[in-house]
Amino acid sequence: MMPDLGKYALPVLGAYGVAIVLILALTWLSLRRSSRLRKELSELERRRKKNG
Repeated sequence: MMPDLGKYALPVLGAYGVAIVLILALTWLSLRRSSRLRKELSELERRRKKNG
């Protein structure tokens, strides 16, 4: 199923590999930040309800 890339196989596959790693890293960082911000917001809302 893979096309014959000839002498360009290594650079092309390397570029795909780098792109996949970057996409996974950005996804992981976004999910981690979202989780952290959700916890902070929950804590702020809890404090706000407690104080008035």
